[in-house]
Amino acid sequence: MTQEKKAEEETIRKGKQDTKESNRLTKEQERKKAYLAREKAMGKISETRETQRSEKRALEEAAQLVKEQARKKLYLAKEKDNIDIQKARKIKERE
Repeated sequence: MTQEKKAEEETIRKGKQDTKESNRLTKEQERKKAYLAREKAMGKISETRETQRSEKRALEEAAQLVKEQARKKLYLAKEKDNIDIQKARKIKERE
C-alpha cells in the first residue's frame, strides 16, 4: 500500500470513529434528557399525590372534629334531659 492510500484509510477510519463517538454522545445525552424528564414527571406526580393526601387528611380531621362536637352536644343534651327529669321527679315527690 502506498503512503497516500494508508493516510486516506486512516482518515476514513478516524472519520468513522468520530461519527461513532458523536452518535454515542448524542444517544447518551438523549438518555440523560429522558431520565431527567421522567424524574421531573415523577416528582410532579409525587407532589400531586402528597397534596391530595394532605387535602384528604385535612377533610378527615375536619369531619372528625364535627363528629366529636356533635357527640359532645348530644351528650350534654342527654345530661340536661336527665337533670330536668330528676328535677321533675323531685317536684312531683314533694307534691
